[in-house]
Amino acid sequence: MLRHSDIWMAIDNFARAHGLSPSGLARRAGLDSTTFNKSKRTSREGKLRWPSTESISKILAAMDCSFGDFLIYLGGDAAEGLAQRVPVIGFAEAGNQGFFDDAGYPTGSGWDETAFPKSRDPHAYALEISGDSMQPIYRDGDVVVVSPQASIRRGDRVVLKTKEGEVLAKELKRQSSKQIELLSLNRAYGDRIIPIENVEWIARIVWIRQ
Repeated sequence: MLRHSDIWMAIDNFARAHGLSPSGLARRAGLDSTTFNKSKRTSREGKLRWPSTESISKILAAMDCSFGDFLIYLGGDAAEGLAQRVPVIGFAEAGNQGFFDDAGYPTGSGWDETAFPKSRDPHAYALEISGDSMQPIYRDGDVVVVSPQASIRRGDRVVLKTKEGEVLAKELKRQSSKQIELLSLNRAYGDRIIPIENVEWIARIVWIRQ
């Protein structure tokens, strides 16, 4: 049975996994910022309030996720069978030659694995963050799941690999036929502009485990 606390927990976890607060998730989806506030979850009389199917639909659309993706954040028995296992690659390894094919898919076998919500991309994989260049959003040791097949839009957090082997995790500011502009998550580090001819691949971050 799906409980009131389960669905609200899923919203909180879903927001956190995408580096957002519940209010930030609501704003990203075009909803009132108070839509998912804890004060909205029960009435003054103590009656349980459930989020609307429209609000759930909007946050899924905003984050380009399926309902199956969302359900994994319920936790416990309600989410059983909704996860997939993906290979985990360290950031240092990601920069080496031979670990990815031309499409940005990891090659080889024997990787460590992690579970994350089932996605529409069977080639999704995980990268383990190292260093402080992506703080405060991603910290050393965090694991982000990357989807090479996911569409990328302005404002998405992405991983980009240059043909020189440099791997960057930043926010997409703008992409044109000539270059890709990236915003640094840690403002102590500079933004980057990468000519298209120097990009080996770029993929969207779809999930984070902290």
